[in-house]
Amino acid sequence: MTERPDNPLLAIGLRICAVVLFVIMGAFIKVASAEVPPGQAVFFRSFCALPVIVLWLMARKELSIGLKTSRPRAHLARGLIGSTAMGLSFAGLGILPLSEVKAIQYVVPIFVVILAALILGEQVRKFRLTAVALGLVGVMIILWPRLTVFSGEADPRLALGALMVLGGSFCAALAQVMVRQMVAHERPAAIVFWFSVAASVLAFFSLPFGWVVPSAGALGALVAAGLTGGVAQIFGTNAYRFADASIVAPFDYVSVLVAIGLGYVLFGEVPTGSMILGSIIVIAAGVLIIWRERQLRLERGKARPHVTKYG
Repeated sequence: MTERPDNPLLAIGLRICAVVLFVIMGAFIKVASAEVPPGQAVFFRSFCALPVIVLWLMARKELSIGLKTSRPRAHLARGLIGSTAMGLSFAGLGILPLSEVKAIQYVVPIFVVILAALILGEQVRKFRLTAVALGLVGVMIILWPRLTVFSGEADPRLALGALMVLGGSFCAALAQVMVRQMVAHERPAAIVFWFSVAASVLAFFSLPFGWVVPSAGALGALVAAGLTGGVAQIFGTNAYRFADASIVAPFDYVSVLVAIGLGYVLFGEVPTGSMILGSIIVIAAGVLIIWRERQLRLERGKARPHVTKYG
């Protein structure tokens, strides 16, 4: 098997491009959410990404691989959980500031650690438990102004939006754990392709629940969200071809800076002190988890120096 090319700078550049594009996609969804329900937004996000993904697979000569699967039920289940994650997050985007949504979504790696322990039986020792606890404290700092009744400023609508984004983050983490199980049997190309197909079909079933004929502006935003999301997905996936996740993953946190900037310029959103403080704590926890994952991989590599990634 051909060795993976090692180019950390290219990997980091691709990941930053993906992060920026995902934030831009979120901004498009936020614009469209003023008119369309979350289910309709999920459909356009998934369906309009399909041409981009198909062209990518054709360019890599992996279209036949992308269409081939031995586990359709696993793809359907992952599509259901992933679609739910998108729907909840998109609903939250229609209520909360863009930067706050991104800040709450940083809890995903923390949920992954918890779910991997519960579902996959992965060991979670004191170091990662401490990082998880630290991350949850940061999330509570972000959420507290939205949820507490003691501040006198709690808005039920904002509280609902925060809980939706948190629920979407939990579903996104569950989807990641499902992908960890699927990669042992399915190619990444198949996972990417069939997720978009499954999400499109499942989201279409929300048609009776409030779909509308969008204005030209909203329709353009929906199509742009799908195309942007598809390109971002490809950039993000390719980043891991050129460097380990431990090198690439920390640059996901660039998104909070991009989200703050776009939120201010496009929507006049100013981040609160609690959001900034909570984001710093959650980011610190996420970086600690990533660092610990890298250390564990190095230790396993030393213990099994002659075992390949696929062997």
